[in-house]
Amino acid sequence: MNIVVIDGQGGRLGRKLVESIRKVCPGESILAIGTNSIATENMMRSGCATHLATGENAVVVACRTADVIVGPFGIAMADAMLGEISPAMANAVASSRAQRVLIPMNLCDTYVAGLVKGSSAILEDAVEYIKKLVNGESVSHVDE
Repeated sequence: MNIVVIDGQGGRLGRKLVESIRKVCPGESILAIGTNSIATENMMRSGCATHLATGENAVVVACRTADVIVGPFGIAMADAMLGEISPAMANAVASSRAQRVLIPMNLCDTYVAGLVKGSSAILEDAVEYIKKLVNGESVSHVDE
């Protein structure tokens, strides 16, 4: 399975995601893409990514072959993350055939209702969902 983690700014969330995904999916390919070199470098420091890339074209190309795309909610919104997410990047994420696992964050002038600020349960839930996808388990998109 081809898992693509996309992050910007300082890449802290991306690094946590790469490390957490590697723990639960040790044999899978993880491509970490930073919207800038600092984000890529921070994800690289985790030592858990299979491949690394930086920039708009890397996001656009990777979304074509991704099975799972993971990152903050803003990666699917043009001009999010202080303008780091270009319309081409957001479109590539939103139109990809991949499963998208978007981490809600109340940033970039977007409020996601129902979030508890600083809740690690959100990150844990995202990683558990990715694990189910990788293992071919049935996944529900709605609470039952």
